[in-house]
Order: sequence, then structure tokens, then C-alpha cells
Amino acid sequence: MDETIEWLRGRPYYEGQIADRRVVPGSDADLAALDVEDRLADALADRGIESAYAHQADAIEKIRDGRNAVLATPTASGKSLAYTVPAFERALDRRATTLYIAPQVALINDQAETLSDLAHDLGFASGVTVDRYTGRLSKSEKESVRDRQPTVLLTTPDMLHYGILPHGHRLWDWFFQRLETVVIDEVHEYRGVFGSQVALVMRRLQRLCERFDSDPQFVCCSATIANPAEHAGNVTGQPADSFSVVDEDASASGPTHWLLWNPPEYERENQGSGHRRSNHVEAKRLFVDLVGKGYQTVVFTRARQTAERYASDSAEELRDRGFSDEAAGVTAYQAALRRERRDEIEAGLHDGDIRGAWSTNALELGVDIGGLDAVILDGYPGTKMATWQQAGRAGRGTDPSLVALVAGEDQLDQYVMRTPEELFSGDPEHAVANPENDQLVPPHVLAAARENWLSAGDERHFGAQFPDVVAELESVGDLERRTTNEGVRWTADVDGSPHHEMSLRSIDDREIQLLDARSGDAIASLPFGDALRDAHPGAIYHHQGQRYEVTELDLERDLAELSPTWTDYHTRVLHDKEITVERDIDERRLSDRDTVEQSSTSPDSASPRQDDVTVRFAEVTMRKQITGFERRDAKRGEPIARETLNLPETTLRTRALYFTQPDSMQADLRATATDLEDTFEGAIHAAEHALISLFPLQVLCDRRDIGGLSTPRHPHTGESTIFVYDGYPGGVGLTREGYQRLPEMLGRTRELLAECPCDDGCPSCVQSPHCGNANDPLSKGLALDLVDRLLDPQ
Repeated sequence: MDETIEWLRGRPYYEGQIADRRVVPGSDADLAALDVEDRLADALADRGIESAYAHQADAIEKIRDGRNAVLATPTASGKSLAYTVPAFERALDRRATTLYIAPQVALINDQAETLSDLAHDLGFASGVTVDRYTGRLSKSEKESVRDRQPTVLLTTPDMLHYGILPHGHRLWDWFFQRLETVVIDEVHEYRGVFGSQVALVMRRLQRLCERFDSDPQFVCCSATIANPAEHAGNVTGQPADSFSVVDEDASASGPTHWLLWNPPEYERENQGSGHRRSNHVEAKRLFVDLVGKGYQTVVFTRARQTAERYASDSAEELRDRGFSDEAAGVTAYQAALRRERRDEIEAGLHDGDIRGAWSTNALELGVDIGGLDAVILDGYPGTKMATWQQAGRAGRGTDPSLVALVAGEDQLDQYVMRTPEELFSGDPEHAVANPENDQLVPPHVLAAARENWLSAGDERHFGAQFPDVVAELESVGDLERRTTNEGVRWTADVDGSPHHEMSLRSIDDREIQLLDARSGDAIASLPFGDALRDAHPGAIYHHQGQRYEVTELDLERDLAELSPTWTDYHTRVLHDKEITVERDIDERRLSDRDTVEQSSTSPDSASPRQDDVTVRFAEVTMRKQITGFERRDAKRGEPIARETLNLPETTLRTRALYFTQPDSMQADLRATATDLEDTFEGAIHAAEHALISLFPLQVLCDRRDIGGLSTPRHPHTGESTIFVYDGYPGGVGLTREGYQRLPEMLGRTRELLAECPCDDGCPSCVQSPHCGNANDPLSKGLALDLVDRLLDPQ
């Protein structure tokens, strides 16, 4: 691999892009005896499994002992054996059932094939049978699954919610009566809105199990995160300390050669430095070179359209170089492809027929594609967890492999380039979900009432707000109260299915359909808030390689009409925001890590010293008004026109952290400004941008999951204030985690501002592509001074 890397240094496009190079050493396997029943031992031996890795054996014993368990080891470390052995043993011994839950159907299909083959080899008389139960089955196929009564059932959380729990007493009693094991694969994927919804589904599952006197054991599989036991407990509703954590990887691996590849910098007219050559183009050059040299390579990129476009461009360039056979084996992989095509690609990667692919994170999960020679990350994936998950696809046995992380020009990517130890040695991120979200609990309580009557004891499943939720649902006629010998009970009194009134993967019920004006066909749909941002009149919208202009947005019919266009500009909305603090929940001094519980509703009840900064966590209402949009040149990114818009205001009731900058600090900063372009307003705006940009280093989230507002004087506090809010109704735990860890986050913010080499602020430090004020004003130098004063008050 060293020879290949030196060859890349000699390529015509190389201009010193390697910002960091290192080798993560491989390791030998640490094996342990696999003590299992003879029939199962023989079936495993036929697959070459005669012993276990030490971490597999450790997990199997913990599960056999009846403890909940969470395995947090890297990709391809063999986590599935740890739950397969106990599940099959319990089925062989007493026909006990196992429920396997995975976030994607692709994982269901992959696991179902492997487990079915193993069960088949045990013989029909073993009583071990495996079936999948997903939305892709026909009605008759679903009936056949229930008739067969499998001992291992594989499903998604969506199908558990829609298709199993509502029929638990009538169609699935045989399954829940014998349920002993619940496996939750890729538990780190259950975070944010999706994780909060799934956590409530798990609480409904537990309620149903109690009615059948079953008490299943939970086995969770996770990527490397900072809080595996805590997160597993939060998702499942089990105490965090009931989970045994297995996180030492004992599998064999070869050395991985890492390249942190930073595209060349250039100056953009009227916007200064900090702009870099496209990471897509750089990734394509590396991909074509590596595939041409015979390395089976996958590029992970964020957008489906990017994967499709650059897979085609890469194949064309390979053909131009005379590599026609290799070009024929290059494709794109993304979730919108037909199932049959995804199966073909996965098989082709596994057997080597496909030599290269551009993929979204759809291949990041545990689908078996074998080992690759090289992985290219087209832009930082957003979290260390995702980075290591995607990089883990490289490695064929103990052979050396190559991973190249090609950076974009934004803050997070450039921070990683400048501080590689953060990636290689820093702590992993925290996964968060919020099953107490007051927007999500009521529909799940109503769904639970349809599955089985409610009682006062259900507060242990749904939290302290349960009595108020029941009272509200009863007052509007959705629940009916009944008095029985066992006490007060509530049953659902609604038409239709409350389960189908909600989607587990979103929280915004209102959607806008996007129509092609030529054919009238729907090409996509967007949540209401996203549609105001991306499908306003005049917006340029990209879909499946086609560029459209939005000609009409009809909010009475929830429709937007789009016409194909060949414009050479893109659009970006401008907006105004305001935040109202509804209730302070907690407060603390920035210098003090111990949270102070606050019972009053006014922030003025605390009187911190003048030199101290108080941070608060609160329920807030954010109101946003989109005021217009800019047209920007597609190549140079410069604004070329600005237009106004008349769109409705949107309101978000959520949670936020906020902190003030005392008037004395504001006066000092204004006095130290030496440049007419530097303003205090620009300082707090730049500090807000920098702080939010690094949020994903601490919490598993996307940059757009977090919003912010900075104001030189807020009516609630009477002082300059910076808000960071959770971008989902009710909050999903993101800013709660940020509130607990704000000193660390501000420390990273100071590092980002201090180490960026630009003079006045650039995309690598304080400019944000999501800013509703067109990044005006921004004062990088004063922002650094501000953060210094916040962390070290005088």
C-alpha cells in the first residue's frame, strides 16, 4: 500500500493534498471455545465456525446468564453470532421465540438468509424456523408467516408498530407468550426523531409482553458510541445498569492506511480565502486511479444525485483511459434503487464482479458485501461513528487496506483536517433520543390503548406526563374511561387506526407534493417546513439529475409545480427568526459542571456574579419567517440577485440551551474592535455559527438538526444572548446533551476560530451555508475574543 500512496503523490493533480497519513495497525484474533449443543455445533462447523472470538464468547455467556447486553464493536466483528447462538439454543430447548428488529429491510433480508440457512441445516425436527415480516410481503404471505409460527421473526420497527402490536392479542399471542429474546440491531441508528419514536414503540412492546406474562431479554448491537448502555436503556425502556457492555473487538484485521486528503484552497472573488476545490472531483480522481490499479473501491457520499452522477462520470473516465472492463463494473448504490438491483450490486461487490461503487450511507449498515481494498469518504460523514462504520468496509481478511477521507470546505471537515487526533483518538459521540417528547407521547399512548387497555400503572412506561396525556385524550373523546373490579381502565374510542396516523421516521405530518408541470406526475414530497425552504416560488430544485425551477407553491392544496430548467445558478432562502422562552428547566454556571435544578420560571431568580456566565436549558418557541431568497452563481457561489417572498410564518415549540453575554463584556468587546467591519453583532453571530458547526463532534446528529439565534439584546434576558435549539418539535435530546457539555463545545469552538488561517472568516470557520442572513454580519476576530472571555471570565 505504501507504493500505491507514493504513486498517488506523483499524479498530475496532486498539490500536497495529504494533510495527514497514518496506519491503524491490524490485530490477531483472540479466540475462545464455542461450547454449544451438538447439532448447532455441527451446523456452525459446516460454515467454518468452530471457535468464537473472545468478545463473541463473552457476549454469549452474558446473554445465557439472563442479562441484557449491548455489543458495541466495529463493523464486520461478528456481532450476529452473539445473539444467534442463544436464540437458537432457546428455540431448540423449548421453542422460545426471538424478535429481531433492524432499521432497514436490507438488513432484514441479509440476516434472514443467513439464519434460515443455519436453521435448515439443523433439520425440520429441530423446531427452529426463521421468517421475515416486512411491509413488502403480500397479505397472503403475511398470513403464511403467522401460520408457520417461526421461532425467530425478523422485522423493522415500522412493521412492529403497524402490523404486529395492533394485532398482538388476536394474531400473535403464540409469539408473545414464548418471547424470550429481543434483538435490536444497529441500535445507534435509533436516535433523534426516529429513535424517540422507536423508544416509545419498545415501551408499547413491553406493555404487551406483560399481558402475556413474558419478560424478554434485550440484546442490542451498536457501532462505537460514547454511551452504549445508556442509549440501549433509553431505547428499550430498560435500566441502563441492566445492560452488560461488550466493546473489546477480538476479531482479526489487517493494517489500514489512512489518508486525510484536503483539496487545494483558492480565493473566491469578493469572498476571500477558505474555499476549496470540490471534494466530489477529488474523490472521483482517487476513485478512478484506484479502480484502474485493480483495487475494489467504494466511495461513500451523502446525496443520491451525487452518487449517480459521479458513478457515471467515473465509468466514462475509466473508458477514456482504456479500462473498459473496469468501467463496466462501476455503479451507484442508493436506497431508491429497486430491491432486485440492490441485491445484484451487493452480490457483485461480494464476489468481485463489481469493481467500484459510489454509495450513500445505505451500504454503511451491516449488509454483507465482503471486504474492499479501499474506501473513499467523499466529505466527512458528519460523525466519528459514521466515519469508522464506513471505513470499516475496507479490509479483506488480514490484508492491508486504504481509507481516504476527502474533506469539504465547511467547518466540520476542516476542523478534522486540522485536528486529526480528534478523529483517531477523540471520544466517540453520544447517541440521544427523547421518549418523553410531549409531541410524540400522546399518539403512542392512544396506540397503546388500542393494543391493550390503559391503567394508572402505565406511567412507568410513558413517564410523568402520562396522567395529563390520558386526561387530555379523554377530554377530546379519544379515550373512554371504564371502572372495573381491578380499577380504572381506559380504552381507545377512535375510528380507524391511530397507528397509521403517524410515521415513525418523521414528526411533521403536513407534506407538500412536488409535481412536474409537464406531466402532472408527483416526483417527490417534502415536509411543510422543508418545502417552504426548498420549494418556494423561484427555488431551484434538483431531482434525479434534473434541475427544476418552482413555478408555483399552492399551500391551500399542498402542491408545488416545477418546470425543468437549465439555469446556471442555485437559490438560498433568507429568513428572520425570534425565540420566546416559555419555561426555564435547568440552569448552571458555565464554569460549574454540576447542574442546578431550578423550579421557578424566571431566569432572574438566579443572581450570578458579574464575571460568571449562566447557561440555561429551556422550553422555547421559535418563530421563523422566510423573507426572500438569493440567486447565486453555480460556479462562483456569488449572489447575483435577491427577491422577496410572502410565505407563512412557521412556529416550532422545542427545547434550547442559551447563555448571555453581560453588558460589561459587550462594552469591552466593542471597545477592542480595531476594524470598522468588526461589530459585536458580528461576533455573537460568528460564535453561534462556529459553535453549532461542531455540535456533531459531541452528539450524533446532522448539522441541520440544530438551529441557532444570536441577538445583542433579548427581551427575556435583557442582555445579549446566544440560543442553540433542537430542530424538532418537543426536542429529541440534542440540546439537552449540548447543555450538559457546553464547556467542552466552547473549547472546541475556540480551537476552530484560533486555528483557521483565514483573516476575516471563511467557510472553514464561521460562514454557514444555512444562514438565513446571508452570513452578515460576521466578525471572526471578535468572536474568538468573546469565546475566550466566556471560558475565562476576568
